[in-house]
Amino acid sequence: MKTARIALAAVAIAALAIAATFAVGGKEMAPTVQYTLLDGTKHSSDALRGQVVLVNFWATSCTTCVKEMPHLIETHQKYKDRGFETLSVAMAYDPPAYVVNFAETRKLPFRVTVDNTGEIARQFGKVQLTPTTFILNKKGEIVQRYVGEPDFAQLHALLEKLLAEAA
Repeated sequence: MKTARIALAAVAIAALAIAATFAVGGKEMAPTVQYTLLDGTKHSSDALRGQVVLVNFWATSCTTCVKEMPHLIETHQKYKDRGFETLSVAMAYDPPAYVVNFAETRKLPFRVTVDNTGEIARQFGKVQLTPTTFILNKKGEIVQRYVGEPDFAQLHALLEKLLAEAA
């Protein structure tokens, strides 16, 4: 009987742990990731809580990624003063020198990191296709995932809604 209670308690704890990864409404919490920006500064995604965040996985060799980049720049510029942040994550296979050159020549105004080990992509659900974009609300919940270029009108409508919500 005691063994059954222990097993039941273990199942309950496991269920609570799984439930804790989802917020109200069944939204998945974004993983906490550590990253180093192109300027060498180290950061954690935890510092972005309280803001609406766009996390974009991309590569300099991805035609669609290069095509959507001006729209990401425009989106960042439009919302950055309202509690919005962009984290651009170059894939592990992208040569860092290419990423630096791309970021400098296009004057990317947002955070850019190279996922050298592939750990950030793994933590976000084993991202393999580029571009893949995640939208996080102020609580750090993933509210939208786009594989391929998003419809930027719909994306902007979602950002307006999320920015209007309380933290």
